[in-house]
Amino acid sequence: MTDFSPYGVGVALITPFNAHLSVDFDGLGRLLEHCIEGGVNYFVVNGTTAENPTLTLEEKQGILDFVIEKNAGRLPVVFGIGGNNTAALCQELKEFDVEGVSAILSASPYYNKPTQEGIYQHYSALAQSSTLPIILYNVPGRTSSNISAETTVRLAKDHSNIVAIKEASGNLDQITEIILNRPEGFGVISGDDNLTYAMMGLGAEGVISVSGQGVPEVFCAMVDAMLEGDVATARDNHLALYELTNLLFQEGNPAGIKSVLKHREVCGADVRLPLVQATPELHSEIEVALTRLGVEFTAN
Repeated sequence: MTDFSPYGVGVALITPFNAHLSVDFDGLGRLLEHCIEGGVNYFVVNGTTAENPTLTLEEKQGILDFVIEKNAGRLPVVFGIGGNNTAALCQELKEFDVEGVSAILSASPYYNKPTQEGIYQHYSALAQSSTLPIILYNVPGRTSSNISAETTVRLAKDHSNIVAIKEASGNLDQITEIILNRPEGFGVISGDDNLTYAMMGLGAEGVISVSGQGVPEVFCAMVDAMLEGDVATARDNHLALYELTNLLFQEGNPAGIKSVLKHREVCGADVRLPLVQATPELHSEIEVALTRLGVEFTAN
């Protein structure tokens, strides 16, 4: 089994599209370099930010293969495999070509609203089917169900290849309970950009970020400062990022971050339906926020 470290900034990569909505591999290549130069620690491919419900299996494999080749071993790669059909996911874990992948990120089942025992059994089945470390992903705002602290700790203690959780519940009490009761070596990763500073103050090791790919030079500096114990510098960067991060999610994800990346000339802002591009008003507000943040970009 490969090693995965939860420390630092992972970025949930968008999928750049051309104007006719095919995958823009040139833009994806520029995005990878932009993130590496900005200090990112690892890539997350095929998360929800990648618009993965609209990608075909062939596109998912092609994107993963491209990232692994272009990255050339510089940073670890995490791949998203999630859904609400446990048996199908177990089969996908066995069949998908994950050569070069360091870990699997798997969101809790959506829509079905399983009980805590159902969630436990779901992830237990995935753990038994995976040759790679698994990162749990708790995001009640998207799945309509919560992985409790008790279930998280139970999974972490019962399965050695369940190595971390991306926690996006927004519930700091729940996150504190996980940190207090987790087994040694189990990582807690922020799934909320604007809660990363607070979560790391509690003992989380890092973040899987959306905004980190848009302004990696600022976001990574914030996380690095927290890891180094420089709380004052981290706080300054957190507060500087706050306005922009809120704007990114104002009209849904990834419309906002794609607007940032268009301003920064990394890739276009196109998204696939049922999502739509950021409105001109939001695009302008993001331009103002980037100006205040002091990063280089082009008005467009």
